[in-house]
Amino acid sequence: MSSKKIVFMIVKTVCSIILLMLIFSFVYSMCSKAYDFGFRIFAEDPVSPAPGHTVSVAIVEGKSVMEIGEILNSKGLIRDPKLFYFEEFCSDYHGRLQPGIYEFSTSMTPLEMMEIMATDTDDEEDEEETATGNSEPATEDTVSGDETSEAAAEEAAEAAEAEKAAEQDGGQ
Repeated sequence: MSSKKIVFMIVKTVCSIILLMLIFSFVYSMCSKAYDFGFRIFAEDPVSPAPGHTVSVAIVEGKSVMEIGEILNSKGLIRDPKLFYFEEFCSDYHGRLQPGIYEFSTSMTPLEMMEIMATDTDDEEDEEETATGNSEPATEDTVSGDETSEAAAEEAAEAAEAEKAAEQDGGQ
């Protein structure tokens, strides 16, 4: 064999080994990310530890699960709307999320939020009180998808503030 052929075979072998290492590294990285994402679907932690802070969220009729996830993400209640979509898809609440005004805490898991949003409208008020630990609606933040719901949510927040102020005046 000539020296050119030997050098060419060595370079070809080294390039093949480097290419295989890059492919292996890429596959390992993607598998690690896929495992983490899959694990989080079933074991996502709350955004903040208890007691967290309460956020009022208005979900209007016709919102998709992804849009609901984006609303919750924008208010700091969840970390990833795509993860919320897959959590809902894999949960017992798939296709059961209802429109309404909800009170969530940043110390709630996405599954706990889905449980509240999937309740019947008659039981909704009782569930919200249980989830937030009090019967007063939170007035920190309100989110909605259209102006009508936004106005209703603002009215609800103003009424809650007035009720809270009346309680504080009466207590002093």
